[in-house]
Amino acid sequence: MELQETHIVPKLENPVRFQEYAVGIFKTIPTKSGIKKAIKKKLIFINDCIATTAQYMLGGEKITLYQSEISSDFKRLKFDLEVIFEDDYLAIINKPAGILVSGNTFKTIDNALQQNLQKSTQLDAVRPRPTHRLDYPTTGLLLVGKTSASIHALNKLFENKEIRKTYFAITIGKMETSGSINILIDEKTATTDYTVLESVKSDRFGFLNWLKLSPKTGRRHQLRKHLAALGNPILGDKEYGKEELILYGKGLYLHAGILEFTHPFTKQHLRIEKELPNKFKKIIPSC
Repeated sequence: MELQETHIVPKLENPVRFQEYAVGIFKTIPTKSGIKKAIKKKLIFINDCIATTAQYMLGGEKITLYQSEISSDFKRLKFDLEVIFEDDYLAIINKPAGILVSGNTFKTIDNALQQNLQKSTQLDAVRPRPTHRLDYPTTGLLLVGKTSASIHALNKLFENKEIRKTYFAITIGKMETSGSINILIDEKTATTDYTVLESVKSDRFGFLNWLKLSPKTGRRHQLRKHLAALGNPILGDKEYGKEELILYGKGLYLHAGILEFTHPFTKQHLRIEKELPNKFKKIIPSC
């Protein structure tokens, strides 16, 4: 057998059954069923002894995985993500443009999380999962849960509007300096507050505006639909922009720049920021 991967168990607060602990520690076997099969085939060793499902991890154990059909056949997405914040419960990553958060395709943020984040040492550790959406062309901060309790708690914070999200965009056309957009989306109430941070004249577009956006609700494509309805579509929006004003080749100028909330477990107040992509600065240098 050929050695495939090695993992050293960090210090644990409480003993964890190996079968539960091992989910996510190997890049080549990401699932619980895969771990069970590898144990059954005697391909996993703990401190150089064949692993069993009955063993408990305390911390300090050396776990080794040897080459198997499971690991050689499993197709894994190789995609590096920028991790902005991470602890044992949650993480915040910078989502690049041009990739889905989740869905029925192979290349998604969801599929790339496990190789980019540390496995939680909590008893209810699970495969890291995104707890909200960002559109395919949108960049910026994405909040991820790493335990069952964390995913549930973050969903509750979103539901109770206790997570403040701030976006930045470049829009087309002359605008009021600030305002609140209240336009139904899919026959549901939707509200977006906006502030124009700076405007510049443009030969092609008349005016281009750098906006700070605070959505009060979380409808699908809310910011893009609201600004288009206002007559000031987001630059680069092929779906909701005006045909004669579509900017091709640069992507959508919409960025999730700030996440602010109280950590549901440590109770720390978090305010995480991610600077704007360089393409914003090329239009408005002071961004």
